[in-house]
Amino acid sequence: MNQSTSQQVSETARISAKTASIKQAADSTPDSSVRLILLLPAILIVLFLSIFPLIVSLFLSFTRVTFVRGGIDLAFLGFANYTKLLFGSQQRHFIGKLGELSPLGWLLFLACSALFLYWLYSGVRKRQLSLWSLTTRVLTICAALGLLWIVLSTLSGEGLPGTVVVTLIFVFAGVFFQYSIGLGLALLLVQELRGKRFFRIAFLLPMMITPVGIAFLFRMLTDTHVGPFAPFWSSIGLKNFSFVETAAGARTAVMIGDIWQWTPFMFIILLAALEGTSRDQLEAALVDGANRLQIFRYIVLPQIAPVSLTLILIRLIEAFKIIDIPRILTGGGPGTATETLTLHAYIEWRSPNLGGSAAISYLLLILVTFVAVLFVNVVRQQIVEKL
Repeated sequence: MNQSTSQQVSETARISAKTASIKQAADSTPDSSVRLILLLPAILIVLFLSIFPLIVSLFLSFTRVTFVRGGIDLAFLGFANYTKLLFGSQQRHFIGKLGELSPLGWLLFLACSALFLYWLYSGVRKRQLSLWSLTTRVLTICAALGLLWIVLSTLSGEGLPGTVVVTLIFVFAGVFFQYSIGLGLALLLVQELRGKRFFRIAFLLPMMITPVGIAFLFRMLTDTHVGPFAPFWSSIGLKNFSFVETAAGARTAVMIGDIWQWTPFMFIILLAALEGTSRDQLEAALVDGANRLQIFRYIVLPQIAPVSLTLILIRLIEAFKIIDIPRILTGGGPGTATETLTLHAYIEWRSPNLGGSAAISYLLLILVTFVAVLFVNVVRQQIVEKL
């Protein structure tokens, strides 16, 4: 009797386990199908809006597109569009005219070369580099120094910068001043000052204006013939003068407009990072007699470094897309002094030279990727190690 009872219990347990496994399999199968059904529209939208245009534009960069009656005519050219930009008739427009390096240019080039070589030496000394990593670093150094040579030589002597160099000037100078001013304002407003709530709101106003509006605003400010400041310019003898008639003045005006627009973006994020720093460490440092510079260097800066580096990387990538301010404020002039890569691609697209415009866009993509990877793997890594 006991034996039969135990057999019945074991049989019941086996049937229950089998039923549970079947139920679990049945429950998991609809969940997987539902997940796939719910994710499929989003995947298709991403593929259609992102990857498909990239593939089409890549194909167009190797062709010459001609509009004919009833459609378009595509002629495959291979790398002709890229060759024309880098080595052919568009080289002066795209890269610029190379000149002799000035003594200051040589000094900057040698200093940057020493820094890159030290970066390579530090990796070899720590024995952390494989053959692939060593090759990658050497190629990165060569590409970075070549790009630096182009920038310095086109800005020295009889050199004339092309759209690549103009874009790099706007990117690095703009991001540097945006971060510096934003950090200064954030450090100022974390202090116990009267009316700091008002200034927190006031400093955000430029970010609420569209780039087109800012471009028109600075167009009026730099023109001494029209605008609200025309009587003031006339009173000091600048009636027949424009600040954007020279290359340096036009670039300065574009950079000031871009800095004025994007400094609030830096400011608000850095302010949040500063307000999130550890108060206990700050109070302990004050008790130990540390001055403000020491507190900032050894306590505040290491805590806001991750946010700062991510913020700079975001702005570096976004700054390459600048088009509204130079197009409206200066039209890319005088000449091509303020014409960025994005504006260059837009002008070629309007020509219409769709193949050339796509080639410029892909070269811009390569440049942005190179700068971002260089910043992450070199600058960010070295700063994190030092802090």
